[in-house]
Amino acid sequence: RTLRNYQSERAKQNLVGAGEGCAHEMASFEKSADVKLQKILQGFSINAMNMRDAENGTIMWEKNSWPVNWREEEVEAHIPKGILQCKSVSREMNFSSLEAIQDFRLEQRIYLGDTCIEEWNFEFGFVIPGSTNSWQTTVEAAAEADMMDPEQISGMLHIETSFLDGGNLINKSVVRIFYV
Repeated sequence: RTLRNYQSERAKQNLVGAGEGCAHEMASFEKSADVKLQKILQGFSINAMNMRDAENGTIMWEKNSWPVNWREEEVEAHIPKGILQCKSVSREMNFSSLEAIQDFRLEQRIYLGDTCIEEWNFEFGFVIPGSTNSWQTTVEAAAEADMMDPEQISGMLHIETSFLDGGNLINKSVVRIFYV
């Protein structure tokens, strides 16, 4: 599935499209050795996440308690394959941070097996210490002819997310997608 990003209210997205490849190869879980960034990671939590049909607001998938081991272990997301019928999908991440993050951003790489098929960059900006925030982004689906069969890619698709403060890596995590 090829997706195009659109700018949301609080996030700027840049996309390297399928076919252009990704700038980086798949990496294992990583976290910073920097003491300041480790402190940010210790005080950072993902509280919940959901995905909605962006046209009508219907929640297609949600996880209201994120696994505590998301920093070290792959997380599984069992997403209804009907989400692939949506013209656009919004993703909302609710997160908390005990520490200030000067320039919070995400780099996401979408892998099919070991092949990176897309790369997205999202910028949030300053995170207030001791705050809880919601961050919503929207992506639009490609033409139906460009869609991949969810039964063929289920379990083979994973999203590698690098959490950064500017150019400094805080943590890297992986979510494997299963379509149900």
